[in-house]
Amino acid sequence: MSTPAIKVQNVTVSYGPTPALLDVSFEVPSGQLVGIIGPNGSGKSTLIKTILGFKKPDVGSVELFGEPADQVRGRVAYVPQHGSVDWEFPITVRDVALMGRYGKIPWWRDASAEDKRVAREALEMVRMEEFENRQIGQLSGGQKQRVFMARAMAQGADILLLDEPFSGVDAATERAILDVLQRTKESGRTLMVVHHDLATAAEYFDRLVLVKQRLYAYGTPKQVLHPELLSGVYEGRLKVFSSLSHGDAPAEVVGQVKESKDPTES
Repeated sequence: MSTPAIKVQNVTVSYGPTPALLDVSFEVPSGQLVGIIGPNGSGKSTLIKTILGFKKPDVGSVELFGEPADQVRGRVAYVPQHGSVDWEFPITVRDVALMGRYGKIPWWRDASAEDKRVAREALEMVRMEEFENRQIGQLSGGQKQRVFMARAMAQGADILLLDEPFSGVDAATERAILDVLQRTKESGRTLMVVHHDLATAAEYFDRLVLVKQRLYAYGTPKQVLHPELLSGVYEGRLKVFSSLSHGDAPAEVVGQVKESKDPTES
């Protein structure tokens, strides 16, 4: 059996006395495009930060390719939410892509021709090379996301973690970003994406992680996007239930779920 790209084992993460994640475990094989879904405040972004090493688990561990996450941080890259970046900063598209090489460039020298070639190839992969001299703030939301994906690929990362890359973009831009995600997966990389739109989750992802403090389900979209599971996690508030397929048994039936009573109930 091959070593998973990401292994999260019995992870609990707290902010003060309140756990944001509680005893979460799952494994992601290499070369998968995985969506992280759940209601607002369910721990999705905390899960991404924990895999990145930005948050240290109170209990449990994260391994990347069989190694402790803090020993292989160069193999994982982060694409932030659109709103978390200062878009007025005077930097070009080419400069942003080249930032992915900084961890490989000693402080005493400038970027080499090889570094520039790798950054250019990353821009070509996301189809942004024609904008390389443009200031980053002059781009559309979807173009900015693609440039930050180029930075992550220029880093040489094998795992890309993205926080709501489709937020605030139109349908055409969403399809363009999805195309980049699919081609990145086909290049052998593993991607985990925080996503809020259940209506598109089945179409976009190979697997889904359904989280609300605990891991409620992990499996194929047909297993996870099941009204029985979603009704409990979202407390019956979503109209999308009626349009979801009942194709497969819910993930709890096939043994891919960790489920408990809502921690706010007593």
